[in-house]
This record gives sequence, C-alpha cells and structure tokens, in this order.
Amino acid sequence: MLCLRTPGNQRSLLFLAIFSQSKHQNRSLSFFAVQNPHVNPNKEPFLPHPLPKPDSIPSTPFGQQKSSNVISSNRVITNHIRSGDLNSALRVFESMTVKTTVTWNSMLAGYSHRRGKIKVARQLFDRIPEPDIFSYNIMLACYLHNADVESARLFFDQMPVKDTASWNTMISGFSQNGMMEQARELFLVMPVRNSVSWNAMISGYVESGDLDLAKQLFEVAPVRCVVAWTAMITGFMKFGKIELAEKYFEEMPMKNLVTWNAMIAGYIENCQAENGLKLFKRMVESGFRPNPSSLSSVLLGCSNLSALKLGKQVHQLICKSPVSSNITAGTSLLSMYCKCGDLEDAWKLFLVMPQKEVVTWNAMISGYAQHGAGEKALYLFDKMRDEGMKPDWITFVAVLSACNHAGFVDLGIEYFNSMVRDYGVEAKPDHYTCVVDLLGRAGKLVEAVDLIKKMPFKPHSAIFGTLLGACRIHKNLELAEFAAKNLLNLDPESAAGYVQLANVYAAMNRWDHVAMVRRSMKDNKVIKTPGYSWIEVKSVVHEFRSGDRIHPELAFIHEKLNELERKMRLAGYVPDLEYALHDVGEEQKKQILLRHSEKLAIAYGLIRMPLGTPIRVFKNLRVCGDCHSATKYISAIEGRVIIVRDTTRFHHFRQGECSCGDYW
Repeated sequence: MLCLRTPGNQRSLLFLAIFSQSKHQNRSLSFFAVQNPHVNPNKEPFLPHPLPKPDSIPSTPFGQQKSSNVISSNRVITNHIRSGDLNSALRVFESMTVKTTVTWNSMLAGYSHRRGKIKVARQLFDRIPEPDIFSYNIMLACYLHNADVESARLFFDQMPVKDTASWNTMISGFSQNGMMEQARELFLVMPVRNSVSWNAMISGYVESGDLDLAKQLFEVAPVRCVVAWTAMITGFMKFGKIELAEKYFEEMPMKNLVTWNAMIAGYIENCQAENGLKLFKRMVESGFRPNPSSLSSVLLGCSNLSALKLGKQVHQLICKSPVSSNITAGTSLLSMYCKCGDLEDAWKLFLVMPQKEVVTWNAMISGYAQHGAGEKALYLFDKMRDEGMKPDWITFVAVLSACNHAGFVDLGIEYFNSMVRDYGVEAKPDHYTCVVDLLGRAGKLVEAVDLIKKMPFKPHSAIFGTLLGACRIHKNLELAEFAAKNLLNLDPESAAGYVQLANVYAAMNRWDHVAMVRRSMKDNKVIKTPGYSWIEVKSVVHEFRSGDRIHPELAFIHEKLNELERKMRLAGYVPDLEYALHDVGEEQKKQILLRHSEKLAIAYGLIRMPLGTPIRVFKNLRVCGDCHSATKYISAIEGRVIIVRDTTRFHHFRQGECSCGDYW
C-alpha cells in the first residue's frame, strides 16, 4: 500500500510495485486516488516529474551535470518499465556509471511486476548499496505479487524500519490470500493506521465471505473512503443482500466507476437485469464513462432481458469510446446479439473484429448452436482449429450443443470421444449433460442411462432433468419415473422434476398420478415457476402469462387470436390437446391452448410491430409443442418471420417452417 508522505518519484515506483499485486486494477487505482486527490482514478497511473534531486551528488557544475544525467537516465528506465520493456531498462541501468537509490528502486520495481522474477529481484535488492524504506517495501510487494506469503512475512519481520506502507502491504498480502487471522493480528498491533489499512481489512473480510466482520469493521472505521463503501456493496450483492447494497450505495458520499460497476453487476447477477440497466443509464447521465467491465455487465443484462434495442444503443456507445477495439467488450456485444436473436448482426460483428480470443470463437459457435444452425457451428469450429486457436472445454459444450440441436448423434459422440484423446480437454458434467440430451432426443434412452451409469463422477441434478425431458418426448413412463426419483433425491425442491413427471403422466392421461404429483409438490412446499413470455415493442417490454387477464390491450389480442385460429384451422391446424395439462373437457382445453403466453405475445407483436420487422418472443420455460405447431401456421398465414427463444434454443419460423426442422 502507499505511504501518505513520500517523495514524488519514489512514491510512484512504490505504487507501481505494490499495486501490481492487486487482483482488481480498478480497486488499486481507487486506493491511489483516495490519497492523491489530483489523480483521476479512471486513468492510468502517471509518474510525477521532476524526480527528486539525489543528495549524494555535489551541487558543483560538474555535480549538477552528473545529477542531470542520473535524473535523465532514471526517467528513461521508468518509461521503459512502464511500457513493459524490462530489457531496455536493464541496458540503461547497466550503462550508468552513477546510480542513486532511486535508480536501484526503479529497476527493482520493474522486476517486481514480473511473476517468476522473485529470485532476480532479491539478487538486485541485495546489491543496493544503501537501501531505503522504499527498497524494502518494493521487495516486500514482490514476494506477495508472487504469492510467497511465508517469505514476505519473514522479510517483513527482518526489515530494519517499517512505515505505514510496509504494514499495509503485509496486511493486504494476508487479506488477498484469505489469511484474515494473520491480517487481523498485524492490524491490531500496527503503530499507525490509515484508510488503506481499514480498506484492506474490510475488503479481505468481504472476499473471505465474512460479511458480519466486514460490516462491524466498516461501522467503526474512522474514515470510510470509496474503496470501503464499494467493498461492502460488492459483498452485499455477492450474498444476495440487495436492499443493504442499495442502502449503502445511496448513502455513500462519493462514488467512482468501480462503485457503479459493482452495483450494476450485482443487479445482473441477482436476476434484476432491469434495475441494472436503469442504473447504467443513471451512471452515464451522471457523467461517468463506461469501461469494458461496465459494458460487459450491461450487455449481459440486455441478453437476459432480450433488450435488443438497448443493446444496439450500447453498441453505438462502444463504437464512440476508447474500448471499441477491446476484445472483452466486442465479445460481450457479439454474445448479446446472439442471445437477443439477431444472428445476422452477430456474424457481421464477428467478421470485422480485429482480434479474436477463444472466448470470442466460443460465443459465435454457441450462438449458431442455440439457433439450430449446427452445420455453421461445426464449420466455424473447424475454421477455429485451422487458425491455430486451441479449443477449451466451453468450446466443446458449444460443439456438442450444436450436434444436439441439429440431430447429429454419431458426430456428437465422436466429438465427445475426441475431447480427451485429441485435445486433452477433460470431460465435465456439462459435456455429459449434452450427450445425454443428444441420445435422449434421438430416442436412445437406454444408451443415455448407460452413459449416466458410466460417468466418472456422481451425476448432478441437470443430468436427470435432461433425461426426464427426453422421457416425456418419447413417452417412456418407466424411465421417466427413474429419472424423476433420482432428480428429486438430489434436489428435493426441484419444481422442474415434479412438473416434468406430471407432464409425462398427463400425456398418457394418467390424471390420478398427475394429482398425486401435485399433492406431493404441495406437501413439500415446492412452488412451480410460472411460465411467461415477453416481447419488446418500441423499447417497452410487454409480459404475458398463460390466460393473461391484465394486459391493457387484451381485447385486441384475443380478437387477433380468434381470427388466427379460424385461418389456421382452414389451413389444417389441429390443436394438440396433449399440451393442455388439465383434466377438463376438450373445448376448454382448446381455449387454454389458444391463450398460452407465447401465442398472446406473438399476437401482440402482429398487431403492433410494423410489416417486415421480425417478431421476437422470449419465454422463461420450454416452448409448448402446440404453440410450436401453431407458430409455423401463423408465420405462413401472416407472411412474417417469428423468432422464439426458450430456455434451450431459438426457433426461427418462416413460411410455415421452423429452423429446428421439428427436431427439438
């Protein structure tokens, strides 16, 4: 950590050395800004000039020339180190006939930035003729940057003199490594504490998950700077204490970009994307310029809400900002387009991105897989390999999903087998889930069960949930009961397990068993997640539930649906009563089906969306089989492109056909 009173250049060197150990650069800059109010925390740290005049050089004309040369060389070394060119810095260092302690400290700070250079750094430190407190603090930071906490503590104990920065550096090292008891011991005995000391302890307790102790320390801290407030907000959001996070956010006297980002990301992670997007707008209006972290969070929020229009506005914001070439921002934008159903714009963006990392390729391959474009996904996977990009485990989840949605069973098995054999990628539960789904959709339920039994680790609940879904498709009651039993043993509160089993019974008209499952849900206090669909019209999200009675334009929607039903029947549509999961009469079942949430959303889109504009509907559960069939008819009758996203994939309806080829 930084000492409050240090000469300019030495302070900068210490800043560069110590804060390189931080896991979060923004937090480090915030620490720096607290103690140096003239520094903008949103900019890179700078090295103040002029450098201090070395006391050891005489003030004669010749001495002044020497001093000038040393100062000039020190600046050159510092500039090389800042640009990451340690070799050039070393050449200048070795060529200097006169070196001051500042010179040695400059080189030491350079080595402290590099992981694995701790031995060289220590050798350099031992050569310093007159090491000062900054030399010791930089070396201490070097140990911690290399995660050698034990050596750091030994070095700390042997230091001939310590200042507040020394104590703060050691406390931060303990905190960042989860050693809060050791950090607390030092904190209690340190001679003088400053805001950095308190921040390190509060942040450490938050990161270790002890919110109560963090809160107690925060309440008694003599000075609460933006770092401490932000740490508390981050902790509250991490543990779902949203109201407390909101309270602290509104009460804090000063906010920086990291604070806003913590709140926005917290909302998104706690399934409150709408609040996150509102706060992002408020942040921009307050004059803060978003960074890649801000943009990644807000784009994830747009994806979760399928808010394509806002996502495009963020795209324009990115194009006008310095992060336009940032890979993280570009990949987040690409993922947003895919998840909002705009695969065409996603592909255009992918083509023009100047640099691509494996996560970028994964996002595009996954996008094609979700949209049912299996051949394009696999083509892109081949292209990725041809360009020398090594696939990771997430790549193979995307590839297996592509095979799954396209029905490429044999090819999917081959990719699964090749993961370890050809790429050294260990199979994870997600890969097994994909393959079980692949086999289950194809009706190979026995093979799916055999694979589950051969898994090298205990199956997780998603495996049996996937198998249960396949049993419903193929009406295999025996295996459905097996899957449901295992699912509910692993996750007794899984509403999906009860619902899927009830649906299997309902499809086979076993209404007594349906009632039994529902009673069991009630007895175990399991609440089914209500199904709903939504559509964005003129930047307003309209949400519908099955049998909706509250939408202000419901009369027009019902009128449109009745009109569509007449036209669909003339075209050959027959309602699939299997998906009316209630023990009622046939006509009543037909009315229930006609009022399903996705049909209501589609009808509203037909009324309010201009001709030529794709209708994009999103659902929080799987698409109903009857709605899938009806939407094909509607797309042909109305001559409209209708895109429906459920929890598993996208369906693109056009001229009476779906992109899934009815394999879903």
